[in-house]
Amino acid sequence: MLLKKFVKAAAIVGMAAVAFSANAFTEGTDYQVLEKPVPNAQGTLIKVFSYACPFCYKYDKSVTKKVVKAVPELKFTPIHLRTKGDYGLPGSYLLATMIVKDQANGTDLMDDNSYFKRAKMALYHAYHDKRERWTDGGEAAFTKTGLDGVGMTVAEYEKEKANPAVQKLVDSWEVAYDIAKIQGVPAFVVDGKYLILTKSIRSVQGMADLVKELHAKSK
Repeated sequence: MLLKKFVKAAAIVGMAAVAFSANAFTEGTDYQVLEKPVPNAQGTLIKVFSYACPFCYKYDKSVTKKVVKAVPELKFTPIHLRTKGDYGLPGSYLLATMIVKDQANGTDLMDDNSYFKRAKMALYHAYHDKRERWTDGGEAAFTKTGLDGVGMTVAEYEKEKANPAVQKLVDSWEVAYDIAKIQGVPAFVVDGKYLILTKSIRSVQGMADLVKELHAKSK
């Protein structure tokens, strides 16, 4: 009887060890430590993205919100990459303006009714679903696409854009290029230190577990 209990206990321990090893995350495979940490980013989950990135669009449709909800202790911090797409810089100013407005209103950026999300999804939809390239109208037409998504006039936008907080936010996004050049976008960074290697992601839950582990590691 004692022998049977011992064998059963050993089997349970063995199964637990296998489960642990299956869920363990490895530097170089699942994540990378950034040589240049993002300043003042402790307690955040950064997402570097571009309106012109198809994978960023896919993540925002089905992954990003679920992962953010799974780690409420982290502040979601989107950063638009100004160096990708013909209208990368105008896109950064547009989206930064919407973020500042949402923050002033106390609106969660993940809320479907946030200015940021509506403008972002309008650009995604136009670029990826409608194949819009704004060849007629250029930057003005591009910006109008985002503004139409939130019901804002050009005059209202120019007024909101003049807020010094918008320029400050855009300036803080300069870190995006160094992050994006490692593996492209979308690029997720935990606590400003750990870059998730997206090629290793197999499920939403797996990504959420990795974010939690990296956050615990950074404390």
